[in-house]
Amino acid sequence: MHEKTILESIRAAGPAPRAALVLNAASRRARTYRGAVERTLAGSGLSPSVHTAEVGDDLPAALRAATASRPRVLVVGGGDGTLAAAAHEVAGTDTVLVALPLGTANDFARTLGLPREPVAALTAALHGKVVDVDLGRADGRPFLNVASLGLSVAVAQTLTPGLKRLLGKLAYPVATARAYRAHRPFDALLEFPDGDREPVELTDLLQLSIGNGRHFGGGNTVAATASIDDHLLDVHAIGGSRLRDHVSIARLLKDGSLVDHDGVHHVTTRRVRVTTDRPMPVNLDGEVGDVTPTLFEVRRNAVHVAVPADSEAARLDGPGTTTGTTTGTTTGAATGTTTG
Repeated sequence: MHEKTILESIRAAGPAPRAALVLNAASRRARTYRGAVERTLAGSGLSPSVHTAEVGDDLPAALRAATASRPRVLVVGGGDGTLAAAAHEVAGTDTVLVALPLGTANDFARTLGLPREPVAALTAALHGKVVDVDLGRADGRPFLNVASLGLSVAVAQTLTPGLKRLLGKLAYPVATARAYRAHRPFDALLEFPDGDREPVELTDLLQLSIGNGRHFGGGNTVAATASIDDHLLDVHAIGGSRLRDHVSIARLLKDGSLVDHDGVHHVTTRRVRVTTDRPMPVNLDGEVGDVTPTLFEVRRNAVHVAVPADSEAARLDGPGTTTGTTTGTTTGAATGTTTG
């Protein structure tokens, strides 16, 4: 039996399908690909309203304008932070989000199995299928891939637009090396409001990450079993330790096996409250926002997303809730003590 593509489903719904296109002009490749994206949409029979955010502060208004008419399809071009904001805007609605990878890391597109080239990604999505993906929240602010504090925040602050334009993906290791030299260790208390785990105190940390998706940091893997459709957050903490230990952990980032390292504490849960020994800013998909203490939670199956027909990133299995009992696991060794 032939399963309808997204385009076929939209066309069957009426003669004038509603679509909207939002482009973050501040993203690395938006201006280069705008014309090709609009031609591809027109050639597919879609006549979207077009909304451009010239600077980052314009993005919320552009997304609100684009979704005011409740379009069937929302095509959004930008980096992972832009896509997280768009996912937040359409969460819980029937609008299908189509991701255009126009940023530097493009980890959400990688998780979905989309091609790296934007027009190819758009074409694959429009001729693909719809799935449900989870949406992470940090005190209500959205993230699709990973929320983190510690080294990653310093990296995000070092990743200036000029450095990204100059080095592209190579900007990440350069920024990481710079941030590492200035890092100051921190302590954290993890509390689990649903009672699925006892509180955990962790000391002398390099970084604490809370993953909703599968990929982060330009192709690193949250955990070997992580999925954007598993309704869980993967929490892992990397201890301060020595440089050679951090180097050994860094080698395990690509395939997610870092969670098995003795210097990494790893748990899965649906909600975790993080309190640190001093207020620390939180990095959400590359955007540095509020400071700790912070409640992180996952909203399961929150967003309809277009993926290639052969993608195995997620399924279309209906809406869910934010909280619930988890059957997650604990791996690695804590860098502190467990209380409770």
